Amino acid sequence: PVKVITARRFLEGEGFAVRRPFPGMDLALADPFLLLDHMGAVEYAPGEAKGAPWHPHRGFETVTYMIDGAFEHTDSHGGGGLITDGATQWMTAGSGVMHSELPPQELITKGGLFHGVQLWVNLPKALKWTPPRYQDIGARDVALLSSGDGGALVRVIAGDLAGHPGPGSTFTPITYLHATVAPGAELDLLWPSHFNSLVYVLSGRGAVGPDARPLEEGQLAVLGPGEAITLRASASHPSAAGGAWEILVLGGTPLREPVARYGPFVMSTRAEIVEAIEDFQRGTLIRDLPVRRDVPVAGLPHRTTADTDLDRPLSPA
Repeated sequence: PVKVITARRFLEGEGFAVRRPFPGMDLALADPFLLLDHMGAVEYAPGEAKGAPWHPHRGFETVTYMIDGAFEHTDSHGGGGLITDGATQWMTAGSGVMHSELPPQELITKGGLFHGVQLWVNLPKALKWTPPRYQDIGARDVALLSSGDGGALVRVIAGDLAGHPGPGSTFTPITYLHATVAPGAELDLLWPSHFNSLVYVLSGRGAVGPDARPLEEGQLAVLGPGEAITLRASASHPSAAGGAWEILVLGGTPLREPVARYGPFVMSTRAEIVEAIEDFQRGTLIRDLPVRRDVPVAGLPHRTTADTDLDRPLSPA
């Protein structure tokens, strides 16, 4: 059976709006994914664009996929850059990192289109302390596949689809796809039966699964086990993408490990969360790489609107 969840709206960072389908459901159904934030699509007026200033992370990975527009990333080790249309930045926080995610000055000054997604992927307990790393995946780096009738285009950001690997290198086995399905077209995907599988709609309307469960913008489908996923776009509907059904298809091998969370930290135990907070307060969060001298240190990492939903551990299967 297909379970459908409608994303809730929240404000994060400096006050930018996100739609968040999870957490807020049983996280065992999303494991190894922890959070999905859909940012936009929004047309900012001059002076309206907002971001997330310096903040810490430890114990998981953030995957920022820019569909339209741009975001500037800066990290505590001197890395960073501009994430632009179709590009992805994959940050493994691991043992600890500080970073900021802000709109570029041109977007602040002139305004413009902004549309992106941030996905949080858990790290196994044994890899929580892995050194931080970054993968900058350009729009031209992803594998582009077409359905047999040409009615669907699939971008493989990470994992493998029908023997075609995406560029994203993952610690946890996952597949991350962005599919554009033309009105009335159908897309059938061969899929690992052991994956937890999710479909999120960026825009448009369609149906998912053998029972053709309707799914529209801002909704997430949690799929049952199976070796194939059937997706069909509605024959006609209004959409900013010219009528196409724009969807993310996510799948991953569940870790089935306990999760403890406070704000930007995701660990395996409460004691590790306390340790992360104390490390942050002492200025010892960053362990594996040299730290920029201009990185600010606050007294306590902020809690986010996701904390209430993540304060309980995953139920082992």
